[in-house]
Amino acid sequence: MKKNGKIALLAVWALLQAAVSFSQQDSLNRRHQVAVFAPLYLDSAFDASGAYRYAKTFPKFINPGLEFWEGAQLAIDSLKKEGMAVDIHVYDTKAASKKFMQVLQSLMDTSRHKLDLIIGHVNVNEAANLAQLAAHLNIPFINANLPNEAGVTNNPNYVILNSTLMTHCNGIYKFLQKNYSVSNIIVFRKKGIIEDKLKEYITEVERSTAGIPLKLKYVTLEDNFTLKQLQPHIDSNRTNVCLAASLDAVFGQNLCQQLASVSSSYSTTVIGMPTWDVVDFEKTIYKGIEIFYSTPFYINPSDKLVASVNDHFKTIFYSRPSDMVFRGYETLYHFANLLKLHDKNIGSSLSDKRFKLFTEFDIQPVLDKSLTLEYFENKKLYFVKKVDGQVKAVY
Repeated sequence: MKKNGKIALLAVWALLQAAVSFSQQDSLNRRHQVAVFAPLYLDSAFDASGAYRYAKTFPKFINPGLEFWEGAQLAIDSLKKEGMAVDIHVYDTKAASKKFMQVLQSLMDTSRHKLDLIIGHVNVNEAANLAQLAAHLNIPFINANLPNEAGVTNNPNYVILNSTLMTHCNGIYKFLQKNYSVSNIIVFRKKGIIEDKLKEYITEVERSTAGIPLKLKYVTLEDNFTLKQLQPHIDSNRTNVCLAASLDAVFGQNLCQQLASVSSSYSTTVIGMPTWDVVDFEKTIYKGIEIFYSTPFYINPSDKLVASVNDHFKTIFYSRPSDMVFRGYETLYHFANLLKLHDKNIGSSLSDKRFKLFTEFDIQPVLDKSLTLEYFENKKLYFVKKVDGQVKAVY
């Protein structure tokens, strides 16, 4: 973002100096209170007088939280136009002047704070602490970005939008079962703790899923593997279905590059991980193979609202909005509307699919082995198919 990011950050800083609440007037309805937490790093970016600390540069670490908040601001604009009676309180999780835990402690006092909903762009520790706050206040906490339960158990107030790794493994297995049930599937992996966890999850899904089990062949590759290590496991007489069982995007890119280099001799379909949504598969080194990956968030470029947001950013910031902008927009808009519709019953109405903006949420309870509710999670997965860098289908 650089200069444009600085302008956006200045706007947020100025806004927070004046107030921490955005209000829409509507005397006929009870005013709902929503807290939004995001890592804005305002104290790091500006000194006490409001002077910007980074001269002409713009630190990349500020981008995710700022982009999420920019999306939330678009939602606020939409809520204003609809006349919704809601106050949006924004908290900078990286503030030095009023630290995150101090804010949470103050919000624990329910006699002074009547929050109805918490939304956050968070890390693991922040997610755990906000889930605890939500349980104390008995209101939903929507974790918008972190695909992790953060050690939270027995907390029906905790909602994970970015589906966990277990959910992806379950979705990928069923996707393979539906489309490649009789194929020989080679599971290429590397050594590592996460890779072992992936294998454990896939095995668990295999044991619990109905239908004919998939024929999975596990192959562990060394770092910097070459085509020579892949060729003994692929067949030139049939379509090879290869599952990349590693979250390491570099591993996935190398696998796709090696398989694409022999696409004239081997027909290959590669199933990747959710981390592949940021990989640039338009490069010619990936030409000739089918690439699939799972994601809980899909932004359709032909959608009218998506085009409108793109035009807005082009006009105001001379840039394109990131996925996190759309995430901030749809999270605040969707759940603020559910709050207005269901009021105190929002916790039991999280599966309501109305008010969709860009992606569809399928929020379901996650139960432990004793059928105790642990938390809620978005179980909706899209499968994006890319060929020669172009999106050919979305399932």
